[in-house]
Amino acid sequence: MKVIVGLGNPGREYAATRHNVGWWLIDHLAGVWHFEAWKKSGESQVSNGTVDGVKVRLVKPQTYMNLSGQALRNFVRRPFWSPAKDLLIVVDEVQLPVGRIRIRPRGSAGGHNGLKSVEHALGTQDYARLRIGVGPSEERRGIYKDLADFVLAPFARDEREDVLALMPQLTATVETWLHKGIDQAMNIHNRLPASED
Repeated sequence: MKVIVGLGNPGREYAATRHNVGWWLIDHLAGVWHFEAWKKSGESQVSNGTVDGVKVRLVKPQTYMNLSGQALRNFVRRPFWSPAKDLLIVVDEVQLPVGRIRIRPRGSAGGHNGLKSVEHALGTQDYARLRIGVGPSEERRGIYKDLADFVLAPFARDEREDVLALMPQLTATVETWLHKGIDQAMNIHNRLPASED
């Protein structure tokens, strides 16, 4: 089974924030793939289904961002399940501008507390991560006092529209990872302009 985890914060007050774009994609995938209704499993909401013969579980941790790794503890102990092959984490990335994405097979948390928690829970940095750009434009760069204020703020309307327009490209990226692996996903989707899907 492949597991795709969107990082975010539970609660209506966080739903529209930059930190929750991982959940946006997970909800989008559940819809376009016609997965089962969401249900509680441990410290997460999960939705299961099959994508062209591949069993997939979508996961939205309910632990708040800094404790996201707690939601993965059950999977770490499963036989024949490997984070390096079977796990994709979807996360916001302030170092990428809105409208850009990047998928990688491994790497550091890069200061992202959700990824730090995942790394701690798994005991490895070897898991795929799909980063969705939420970085500020030049004209908006000075508005926020610090990074926490920025990622916990909602998008401006034009930024939100740009992120939502990425959903077809993000879906294609995830489907490439599912069926052809991380190398193909990187080769195809990391170099696509943001306007292409």
